[in-house]
Amino acid sequence: MSDAIKIGIIICDRYRTCAGGKCLRALRNREGAFERYKGKDVELVGFATCNGCPGGNVEYVPQEMKNNGAEIIHLATGLVVGYPPCPRIPYFSRFIREKYGMEVVVGTHPIPQKYSTTHTKLGSWEGAAWKELIAPTLTDEKTRLAYD
Repeated sequence: MSDAIKIGIIICDRYRTCAGGKCLRALRNREGAFERYKGKDVELVGFATCNGCPGGNVEYVPQEMKNNGAEIIHLATGLVVGYPPCPRIPYFSRFIREKYGMEVVVGTHPIPQKYSTTHTKLGSWEGAAWKELIAPTLTDEKTRLAYD
């Protein structure tokens, strides 16, 4: 797997007990934000939480992931779908790019339909910035329902 694209995933700490099932399924199936890797080998080299607000682990875990070969950090879909969505996503993305020189992708698995429905009613993702952030994981309704 030496030619594999190596990635790390940082999840929201409120989901710290998550076993990663949706992220791993999406990675295997190349769905959601992992669709970008269709036809490519990918190796997951790190999986950690942000360590809770204000995201202290974001300062350190990208370096460990980079030491393990990570080229790309995925900020997990949980940061986008939580109530409320994480307001620090843009800062985390910029920080990781600037400090570690790594590409950052917002999202992992497709947004489940139940979250899409609620956030649409709440207006959580209104505005151009949010539309851009959720674009890789919004997918189609059939896929969203499969992740409920």
